[in-house]
Amino acid sequence: MSAGGPQAPVHLPRFEAEGVAARIAPFIPAGLVPLVALVGWIGMALSELPAGPAAITDANAATALWSAFGSVFPTWLTLSLAGLAMGMMFFIMASGLTLVFGLMDVINFGHGAFISLGAFVGVSVLAALPGWTRTPDLALNLAAVGLAALAATVAAGVLGWGFERVIVRPAYGAHLKQILVTMGGLIVIEELLRVLWGPSEIFLARPQMLKGVLTWGGAALEQYRLVAVGLGLVVFASMSLVLRRTRIGLIVRAGVENCEMVEALGYRLSRVFVAVFMAGSALAGLGGLMWALYQEHVTAQMGAELLVLVFIVVIIGGLGSVEGCFLAALLVGLTQNYVAFLAPKLALISTISLMVAVLMWRPSGMMPASRLR
Repeated sequence: MSAGGPQAPVHLPRFEAEGVAARIAPFIPAGLVPLVALVGWIGMALSELPAGPAAITDANAATALWSAFGSVFPTWLTLSLAGLAMGMMFFIMASGLTLVFGLMDVINFGHGAFISLGAFVGVSVLAALPGWTRTPDLALNLAAVGLAALAATVAAGVLGWGFERVIVRPAYGAHLKQILVTMGGLIVIEELLRVLWGPSEIFLARPQMLKGVLTWGGAALEQYRLVAVGLGLVVFASMSLVLRRTRIGLIVRAGVENCEMVEALGYRLSRVFVAVFMAGSALAGLGGLMWALYQEHVTAQMGAELLVLVFIVVIIGGLGSVEGCFLAALLVGLTQNYVAFLAPKLALISTISLMVAVLMWRPSGMMPASRLR
């Protein structure tokens, strides 16, 4: 081009500040949990008004509503603790499944087998320690539960190792085949559990010091539910610490993002696959024991029955996301308890409705992994 001809336009880089919506978007999922709790409290307060929700149009609406908020607080707190405890148990069972899918691209319908096995093994250990569970000694009670949890996680982890090698490994990359073979594995393991422990459900009693309730603000707070909430927080904190602060966690997160690049850097993801699958299975076994103590009975089909809720939690949270799984589990637990109290007939569809609402808002879930294969 000649010196005197037209010059090409100069394009200068422009930096545009993010809008308010873009800034708060990452924090919206975390805000849904307190929002649901607040909506539940408001709903219970409105249901306590003498003339129902229509009473808020009266002259004394503010006074009546404030009084209703105070009167339902103990009930709301009790239901909230129950919902959080359920949510923590759902999270423990579902967290391993979401990691397995995120890293290994495996749809594992056999996950329910690990839940059932952990429950049976843990209950058997508790039954073998009557002197530790029937005494009013909190230290011995927690020691018995700790040994049962250790046995449940080890048994489920070992089963997960065999399950991955025999059933899952030949089906890598084929989702339809994965669904068929893992569902078949679930059925076979359920039948084996019936052979080993019998076809009838097994009833159990919680350790003596985990049966009572604590009263605070007029609310009855079950001690076992407090333990379940604490254990769930410990599991979540431990998983976050491992995934964020350790080398193996870095490899796992990088494998979720781009497994081909991780393998190109010289890491053997096949070994990581096995370790993650075993860890996910062990967590399912721990969740199964916690749920058995929550319900105070265990059956061979309990894992299959819980599998629907586990998958709903994983889908709402976003496939491959531990943080999303945690928030989704709390949402499911709280929603189930509030709806069951306010509108019992709608309790059966409350979880499905929550999933539909979240997927209409975010089709990939609340906090999906960046790359899903």
